[in-house]
Amino acid sequence: MESLSIPESVYPNYLQQTGQVDNDGNKLNVNSETSGRYHTDWLNMMYPRLKLAYNLLTEDGVFFVNLSDAEAFNMKKIADEIFGEKNFLADIAWNSTKSVTNTAIISGSVTHTLVYFKSMDYFVKNRNEFRIPDDGEGFSNPDNDPRGPWKADPFQVGGVRPNQLYEIVNPNTGVSYYPNEGSSWKNEYSRFVELMNDNRIVFGTTGESGPQRKRFLFEALERGKVSKTLWDDVETTTNGTARIKRLFGDTVFSNPKPVQLLERIIELGGSRDGIVLDFFSGSATTAEAVLKKNKEDGGNRKFILVQLPENLDDSLKTSDNDAKPVLKKAIKYLDRINRPHFLTEVGEERIRLAVKDLELDSNVGFKVFELSKSNIKKWNAEPKDLNEQFELLANNFEEGSKPIDVVYEIMLKQGLDLTYPISETKVGDAVVYDIAFGAMFVVLGDKITSKVASHIIKQIADEEAENSVVVLQDEKFINDSEKLNTIEQLNASGIQYNDILSI
Repeated sequence: MESLSIPESVYPNYLQQTGQVDNDGNKLNVNSETSGRYHTDWLNMMYPRLKLAYNLLTEDGVFFVNLSDAEAFNMKKIADEIFGEKNFLADIAWNSTKSVTNTAIISGSVTHTLVYFKSMDYFVKNRNEFRIPDDGEGFSNPDNDPRGPWKADPFQVGGVRPNQLYEIVNPNTGVSYYPNEGSSWKNEYSRFVELMNDNRIVFGTTGESGPQRKRFLFEALERGKVSKTLWDDVETTTNGTARIKRLFGDTVFSNPKPVQLLERIIELGGSRDGIVLDFFSGSATTAEAVLKKNKEDGGNRKFILVQLPENLDDSLKTSDNDAKPVLKKAIKYLDRINRPHFLTEVGEERIRLAVKDLELDSNVGFKVFELSKSNIKKWNAEPKDLNEQFELLANNFEEGSKPIDVVYEIMLKQGLDLTYPISETKVGDAVVYDIAFGAMFVVLGDKITSKVASHIIKQIADEEAENSVVVLQDEKFINDSEKLNTIEQLNASGIQYNDILSI
């Protein structure tokens, strides 16, 4: 398992732009419900996330947002604006709490999960992709059909279709049957005859009732079943809390969602090799759900979790009496494993514990990134101090930047997946980073010579890489002649000049 942390410094004005500090850097109060702008501030926080979510979704992408009664109505208004009303699918009521709060005026039992498609047209044509697995309940094989267990489904559908209103005679009793008023048979007569000849039409358990159609278990498992808008068969927050306690040995997070809820969402909304993005990851239940589903069905799903690094010490000072005990337990646990007191640390540890508890392969893991300013200094065409600009010729990296930070930034700018493997090899005083088995090479370090070209050319041959890109740290070559020689050797080996870049 790999855990990489990019420097903790954030954009200097990031907290100001997000309303978390004032102009002097002093932390502002949280968005209190007593504030007259409470809902406005909440919506202003949510809107850009929804906009980004819409832009990131593929045509077959699905967006789920889980919230309480208090914000469901407001959320639907901005989601309708961004996704379009026609792409709204449903408001799923999840029975999140089974117990009754006797001190309340009315005891809340459900939370809302609004579901939007990126493209409703896509799912109208491919509705079988939005299904949950069939559990096989109710299937049997009373007639020993060689195709296996089956279940009798109604042979009627709502709506009148003139070519599906024919007479069906029960061959056992001679009784004639017609569709009920306002309904039709499921298929035209010619298709009905085919189904009869294929032993797919039955007439009740005794053979003396109206027609029904066999649906075999293997078909049900392949197609899945339609989800309902009431999820009362999914675990509750009580189960989520029990899972946290089992992993950590104590309750270090309040009201976590159960893994089963996220599994249901993943089953409905994603393919086995899809990407699951959670904008408010909290205790990282989403990550565990993805790992668990991959183990169960052999999928290769990936997760991206986003979470602001909430300082638990600060939260402890401002929290109410109900939240303090849980925060204290979380802080105590982080002290025990020698980690800083941030909510993100709880989520990261949860993933590690889940990987161990699920007994997953050693190559299953995750990487951690934090929002940071660029590691590469910008050239100012109109500098106030010309000497500062000349310093860029000696070192164009920001002070404190680590080489691996620079590598990841270059990967981002080149559009490479941050999960790609990275290997590093020392060549003299330089270091050559090989990303994704030759997809890209980044050369950093001191006193770079043309020897790096020979190493890269050999790596490309060994890994049978094609269309490789090479990025060179310009000012660290021992001289211009060595740099030009490196470029020419790389080009002579087949790498295009446009794919040899300098920083």
